[in-house]
Amino acid sequence: MTLVSTPAEAAARMTGRAVVEQKSLAKGVTEVLLDSGDTVVVKRGHARNATSAEVAGLRWLGEPGAVRVPEVRGHDDEWLVTELVGGGRPTHHAAERLGRGLAALHAAGAPAFGAPPPDGPVDAWIGLAPMTNTPGEDWPRWYTEHRVLPYVRRAVDEGTLNADETAVIEQACARLPEVAGPAEPPARLHGDLWNGNVLWGAVEASLIDPAAHGGHRETDLAMLRLFGCPLLDRVLAAYQEVAPLTDGWTGRVGAHQLFPLLVHTVLFGRSYAGQAVAAARAVGR
Repeated sequence: MTLVSTPAEAAARMTGRAVVEQKSLAKGVTEVLLDSGDTVVVKRGHARNATSAEVAGLRWLGEPGAVRVPEVRGHDDEWLVTELVGGGRPTHHAAERLGRGLAALHAAGAPAFGAPPPDGPVDAWIGLAPMTNTPGEDWPRWYTEHRVLPYVRRAVDEGTLNADETAVIEQACARLPEVAGPAEPPARLHGDLWNGNVLWGAVEASLIDPAAHGGHRETDLAMLRLFGCPLLDRVLAAYQEVAPLTDGWTGRVGAHQLFPLLVHTVLFGRSYAGQAVAAARAVGR
């Protein structure tokens, strides 16, 4: 088999169309115009399992028809080609549709907390950080063992978290069973739902770059709030109309933000460590 070494070659081989032009969108991500007039996005996996995890996640999230995700046009172990989505400005209509869609997506469920998408790898990724999908039945225990402490240990090993900060996070984890709210079934999560992975259009928003797994639905919503999301009040109001959140959910936001903040601490260093510790201090307060 001829080796594919460029985004243009990947697009041509996987779509069967000639490439007219291309432009870089980000590191490892290229927009490619085909001679059919279609525009696709070509993404190069950064590590083993990265592409297979993303493909499985996109298909799993798209299965219920609740939210729009890019159609996969082709993939192999290294390259992923999808349709181009987004390209518009947020609108009230799109925000409300996103809220209702997220509620339906979460309700589609997962076999367990930590369950990977069907055919998805156990050893997956959230952004550039490794993420292991280990199933569990008890959310506070699973979240502590598989979404918080692995990144705490790595941050400690790399000197990004000190002993006092680690103790604050461990104390927050110990409080989780008491403050996590009523038990809920595993939800089907996007898993990396920060604003950069929401691409807006006038009619609807599309979700890209998932770290999909079974989890608590409040984690996706807390991540949307973490780095800012346009028209978030509209998104949440529409979500609540379809699937009301249990009492006290606003007081649990910090607990659910611990995971993404610790991932950012591992990837980007001390600038996020303080935020992670502040979120931990807020747990149960």
